[in-house]
Amino acid sequence: MIDVIIVGGGPTGMVLAAELRLHDVRVLVLEKDAEPTPVVRSLGLHARSIEVMDQRGLLERFLELGTTHPIRGFFAALPAPPPERLDTAHPYVLGIQQPDTDRLLSEHAVELGAEVRRGCALAGLEQDDEGVTAVLADGRRLRARYLVGCDGGRSPVRKLLGVAFPGEPASVETLLGEMEVTTPQDEVASVVAGIRATQSRFGLGPLGNGTYRVVVPADGVSEDRSTPPTLDEFRRQLRATAGTDFGVHSPRWLSRFGDATRQAERYRVGRVFLAGDAAHVHPPTGGQGLNLGIQDAFNLGWKLAAEIGGRAPDGLLDSYESERHPVAADVLVNTRAQMELMSTDPGPQAVRRLMTELIEFEDVNRHLVEKITAIGIRYDVGGHHPLLGRRLRDIPLGRGRLYALMHRGRGLLLDQTGRLSVAGHADRVDHVVETSEELDVPAVLLRPDGYIAWVGDDQEDLRGPLARWFGAPTATEMR
Repeated sequence: MIDVIIVGGGPTGMVLAAELRLHDVRVLVLEKDAEPTPVVRSLGLHARSIEVMDQRGLLERFLELGTTHPIRGFFAALPAPPPERLDTAHPYVLGIQQPDTDRLLSEHAVELGAEVRRGCALAGLEQDDEGVTAVLADGRRLRARYLVGCDGGRSPVRKLLGVAFPGEPASVETLLGEMEVTTPQDEVASVVAGIRATQSRFGLGPLGNGTYRVVVPADGVSEDRSTPPTLDEFRRQLRATAGTDFGVHSPRWLSRFGDATRQAERYRVGRVFLAGDAAHVHPPTGGQGLNLGIQDAFNLGWKLAAEIGGRAPDGLLDSYESERHPVAADVLVNTRAQMELMSTDPGPQAVRRLMTELIEFEDVNRHLVEKITAIGIRYDVGGHHPLLGRRLRDIPLGRGRLYALMHRGRGLLLDQTGRLSVAGHADRVDHVVETSEELDVPAVLLRPDGYIAWVGDDQEDLRGPLARWFGAPTATEMR
């Protein structure tokens, strides 16, 4: 029997597959598309996702293909400088096209031993107390202990489970594509600058060799957004918005997206989980979608692996939903707010002018940036210390740096006292006696996803958090 079937081979599915393989979990990824998509829906990674790649030793691969940019203008495209002293060692946005992200994450999962089958669509699923049966479109049946739907906003897994997906339907629609443009680049830039002063949902970004990424408001909301727009539709909407179609021709791909905000009522039904867009959809404002899915997988992976390995304490798997559901709910709120601020109607424009004034305050700017980049997330892990439940940024140590110690996906006790022990949990938690000028507490216990589960210097006090997050101690290690 397979341990976990993952339905959907996008970034969420591949990060989850890799996290499970770090713990020797048998993983099968089913992807309905026979070939990787060339569509570039996401253009980059925010700080928390960059940290995730660094924690698993992948960041250099991404940096080789991407470009770093200052963190500015990501909340509703409001003009604001990068905040000072962000709590991260990666205070930038990494510009990298989604096909490159998809490929790097897929290669990583396969390197770790995940099996990927393309051209395999899910048609049904059944579950019982022992496992889940996935029924494929060609009639084949596959058996696994667990199944995770990472299969997008129209998730067949979610629909087969009958999980409600409440929220707000799309009220506006935007066309997105890559195509060639005959208008000279300086003229394009001049027109775009004038239009974007009042219409933030418009843009033409040069990709080289006369090809542009084109974004323009659609004329109304289509009944079926799975049907791509035509080039003539782009031309009409460009003329309606900018007074010219820029001579667009020879499209590479064309798509459309709306501003619907919906969230699954539950992320777990028995042995089946939802992650990424299968669990939540929202407008792409702020570029949070792909990042949110990656972070869902990073949260779920080590917990599901612990359950399969027989080490998970009671409630650990349920903490996936209790931690990640509120995070996505907050993203739905902030993306909806951004869409309102990007409206050309007089009321939203008045609020936008006010927000433009407010974002000049450093605290406001930092608060919004922490939302977009997800470095402001705090989980409820119990206790009152201000560090508890927050992820710890990469910090320099006496020999090396913190994230270089986290590539294996294990827990980590960073001990500046040299007096503590992880006896009974050494098969799951690394004990590192090191010091750092940037850590002003005696010791921290980090979960495999880098969030702080304990702060202190008392061995007896440490035993509870070790058991809560990593399970019962191994008796042989206690001797």
